Amino acid sequence: MSLLRSLPPIDRLLAHPSWGEGGPLPHSVRRAACRAVVDALRAGVLDGTVTEIPDDAVLVARAVASARAAAGPRLVRVVNGTGVLLHTNLGRAPLAEAALDALSEVAGRYTNLELDLQSGRRDSRHTRLSEGFARVIGCADVVVANNNAAAVFLALSALAAGEDVVVSRGELVEIGGSFRMPEIMESSGARLREVGATNRTHLRDYAAALDAGAKVVMKVHRSNFAQLGFVSEVSIEELGALCRERGALLLHDLGMGVLDGGPGVARVDGGPPESVRRSLDAGAHVVLFSGDKMLGGPQAGILAGDADVLARVGRHPVMRLVRPGKLCLLALEATLRLWELDPSGGLVPAARLLARSADALRVDAEALAARLPAALQPEVVPSSSTPGGGSLPGSTVPSWAVAVRHPTLGEDALAAALRAHRTPVVPRIEDGRVRVDLRTLLDGDADVVADALESTLP
Repeated sequence: MSLLRSLPPIDRLLAHPSWGEGGPLPHSVRRAACRAVVDALRAGVLDGTVTEIPDDAVLVARAVASARAAAGPRLVRVVNGTGVLLHTNLGRAPLAEAALDALSEVAGRYTNLELDLQSGRRDSRHTRLSEGFARVIGCADVVVANNNAAAVFLALSALAAGEDVVVSRGELVEIGGSFRMPEIMESSGARLREVGATNRTHLRDYAAALDAGAKVVMKVHRSNFAQLGFVSEVSIEELGALCRERGALLLHDLGMGVLDGGPGVARVDGGPPESVRRSLDAGAHVVLFSGDKMLGGPQAGILAGDADVLARVGRHPVMRLVRPGKLCLLALEATLRLWELDPSGGLVPAARLLARSADALRVDAEALAARLPAALQPEVVPSSSTPGGGSLPGSTVPSWAVAVRHPTLGEDALAAALRAHRTPVVPRIEDGRVRVDLRTLLDGDADVVADALESTLP
């Protein structure tokens, strides 16, 4: 029990000069860290694992490390070595420098978010984006929500509450986080009218539902799965023609934000490439897509299409609940300007990474492998990257990776060590080795990967 009496008081640890090093920390965090250190010591004394009380400097060093970890930001930069371009767990699309510059220059100050500077009157926060999207894809108007699921809910609430909405059974998707399209529709007040079978839906199925009184048709992108084999679906062009003939409203939840045949990969089902422009040309009254899937901007849900229809959406009470803030709009506007300057997407990081040739990636992989210690057995291996983010399910892009094997750590332990690096590196494990896919490395990331791998060696 004499050891218990030797435990230092919390206030004495808090007064130690070591707390002045490395910048200030909140008092509550420092006190909690000191208390945790002392509590751990007390538990060790009681169970016999601690037989000597370290001096105050050692204990405060533990508390300082714990406090700095607790007070530090939870969201940090990571290096994406997975080969999944729009990795949902890693924040999807990296923003372009122009978007970061816009945030840096404007976000910390007042801005004309809803002010027309010429007239001095209140303006819509969507006006500037509507003008930009009109120049890029020729749509009449745009409304922006804070994500695409919110955009779908908003559109259905404003345009289809109390109405039957016709959807193919093969398109009743469940997106990340267990959000299911039928449940989103039910919450909006719309009535789901399923047509067709899971694997095959025909134009006559939609026509029969419209003839029975339905007034809204919704086509939904299969964001996270593909159908192969004995399958059939109705194209957006066929649906557009049918809805024009029957006077029905056509909504297309495209999901991904390919504007007008921009960078992408072939569909796994061999069908024609999808884009916002294609859907609008086909007759969709509203096309819904993400700001960070293929478009390469911030997370947002964009509704593009007919001005009269979107005016109804913009006036609906749900709009207030899901509208984006100035940070999202600043980054989205800056990203859209890049697509105006270069329709190929060469100025947008996500599009640029996707478009990189496999030959160029192999050169980069060889350069990275040459920097690594022989003890890691680095090998340049062919790889397959994926767009990810529920954008083009089943599609892959040829790539190259560096595979390593640690002399003492297994693959799981090595991957954990890379994630624990001061700049975390997130690789993937394949064939018993840790792999870093070069397609998803940004400028400077190869240096971080090399440093992280070297640091795992004694």
